[in-house]
Amino acid sequence: MHTYNTYAARSAKAPLEHFTFDPGPLGPEEVEIKVSHCGICHSDLSMLDNDWHMSKYPFVPGHEVTGTVSALGEQAKGLKTGQRVGLGWWSHSCLSCHQCLSGDHNLCSTAQGTIVGRHGGFADRVRAQWTWVAPDPRWARPGEDRPVALRWCYGVRAVPGSQCAVHRTCGRNRNEAEAYKLGAHFVHNTKQDGALKKIAGSLNLIISTVNAGLDVPGLLDTLAPNGRLHNVGAVLDPLPVPAFSLIAGQKSVSGSPTGSPTAIDDMLEFSARHSIAPITETFPMSKVNEALEHLRAGKARYRIVLANDEA
Repeated sequence: MHTYNTYAARSAKAPLEHFTFDPGPLGPEEVEIKVSHCGICHSDLSMLDNDWHMSKYPFVPGHEVTGTVSALGEQAKGLKTGQRVGLGWWSHSCLSCHQCLSGDHNLCSTAQGTIVGRHGGFADRVRAQWTWVAPDPRWARPGEDRPVALRWCYGVRAVPGSQCAVHRTCGRNRNEAEAYKLGAHFVHNTKQDGALKKIAGSLNLIISTVNAGLDVPGLLDTLAPNGRLHNVGAVLDPLPVPAFSLIAGQKSVSGSPTGSPTAIDDMLEFSARHSIAPITETFPMSKVNEALEHLRAGKARYRIVLANDEA
């Protein structure tokens, strides 16, 4: 068994260093992925800094993996060696509990995160249970080779037919122009006075992807009756939710992890069919610390992607 070459932090907030380990025998349900690309999510920074108090060191980040299958356990199903695949936040679930048998594997009480107690995708190889390794659909444009698995963090959220708002940090005019170019119908800078009042009662769904404090009362006022504020950003402080704002309009506040394997497959197929490709900023894997500082400093405008030298 060959060793895996990775980049790991020895302690919280420490720079990543070259780190090798022997993964041991391949489990019967496991898939080994040869990593070509891996996205950097703010969750990687949160785990690196132990903000969520569940990190173990040495810590190897990376849960937005694209690569090819290099080995299969004897019980791994639906995949073949050499196949292009993606891996997201989850790497294992029990497959026998009520949630798994209902198709909600992502709600399994024993589900394992790719970077929670496991070594992630800032590496030349990574392992996961076959259930969570998804075939990566080929893009409609010949020769296009972008890592589709990047959208696994926030991609499986949309509700068809909703007047939906995606809440993210956007404080510059050029970001607003780019949002329109990417298909937004309206862009509202919620940091501006009166911005939320202008859209009061107009939204069915708000998906918040930020991990900073929110003006929850103001956001709830933008919702129509039966509207929902759905939070997928890991905000550390409690959300200040006023009860009367919920009661008066029969509104709700909710949250969710990333989707089930089936939901992820559907999302990937939809993206490939409609040529929805991520916009990325690429760094070589060897420049991982520079890429992390780029994100930490707030300079990243699109998804940062690490590319292995062989990619």
